[in-house]
Amino acid sequence: MHAGRAVGSGGAVTATAPRRTGAVAPGHGNGMPAPRRAAIAARTLRTDRWWIQPLLVVLALVLFTIYATFRAFQNAHYFSEPYISPFYSPCITTACEGSSFPELFTGPSWISPALYVLIFPLGIRATCYYYRKAYYRSFWLSPPACAVAEPHKRYTGETRLPLLGQNIHRYALYAALVINVILFYDAVLAFRDETGAWGHMGLGTLILLANAVLLFLYSVSCHSCRHIVGGRLNNFSRHPLRYKAWMQVSRLNGRHMQLAWASLLSVVLTDVYVFLLATDTINDLRFF
Repeated sequence: MHAGRAVGSGGAVTATAPRRTGAVAPGHGNGMPAPRRAAIAARTLRTDRWWIQPLLVVLALVLFTIYATFRAFQNAHYFSEPYISPFYSPCITTACEGSSFPELFTGPSWISPALYVLIFPLGIRATCYYYRKAYYRSFWLSPPACAVAEPHKRYTGETRLPLLGQNIHRYALYAALVINVILFYDAVLAFRDETGAWGHMGLGTLILLANAVLLFLYSVSCHSCRHIVGGRLNNFSRHPLRYKAWMQVSRLNGRHMQLAWASLLSVVLTDVYVFLLATDTINDLRFF
């Protein structure tokens, strides 16, 4: 009998064998044991600057977190007629500046209106498949890069808290899509001037519109949206419309990483522009 095989119950030949320690390379196809992998003490054999990408991700996410936290708790300079910062939209309390959205309740003046809504875009960002990869590699070094060993002794996946919370991603997507619709509503309101008259457009209008488009593309390009559109279908030919939609979402999914960073940057730039207008640092460039 060839090595690596064992006799099971009833004399049947099975492909099982006593488990050995360590990984092995593929065999030669002649029934003989596969050669054992060479022991490598080095953490990695890569000679390129593989650490630059995770370092840049750490810097970008830390800077964004600091900026977003400051602006959310600042509770000021987030509205300049007819523009509102995406950090504060929808502004749903009576403490809001301006009147860009119905005031649903009277919130305490010491609580920033941004805190009521930022949890939803934060939810999709934190549980997004791409961002999971980004911060798992960059902050937890799990692993920091391809072909680079991670420092952790064991791997438990997303089976325990807090990572068990990643399962809310689909529901976070639903909430984010609602926010996307509201941001388009804000962009429509931006076709007014400072007196509220319709039929006008400024640079802020284009900025709010571009931000809404990028955030929407980021949402619909996510893996969960792709599964919602085309998942659980055994035969695409019977569902031609869903197949076409799935193909379009799949194309966007291939650019999900780029859309993740572009939309993150657009949120910051939009907020900065509204802040500069609200503090009278600059004047809005009006086209008509």
